[in-house]
Amino acid sequence: MPRFPDHPAIHPMETKLSKLKAAWHGGDQIGALRIAAQFPRLGDAKKTITQAWAAAQNPAFYRQLGHDPEQLVNDGLEALVARYEL
Repeated sequence: MPRFPDHPAIHPMETKLSKLKAAWHGGDQIGALRIAAQFPRLGDAKKTITQAWAAAQNPAFYRQLGHDPEQLVNDGLEALVARYEL
């Protein structure tokens, strides 16, 4: 690949999915959940993943609603594993 002095090196495009997988495999599961919660098409896992991210951000609110935020996050992480084969 040629290099030109006035242009940065060309890198392969980094997709949201590749960022999600990199975060997951780098040990940042909550970061992967954050990325996935922004995806427009999550299929059947959409509610589980978005609710898990919301519970991770505001656990006190979910406790007030009578939910276990840790369980919601764990359910979201399991949905990520199933959806993206992590």
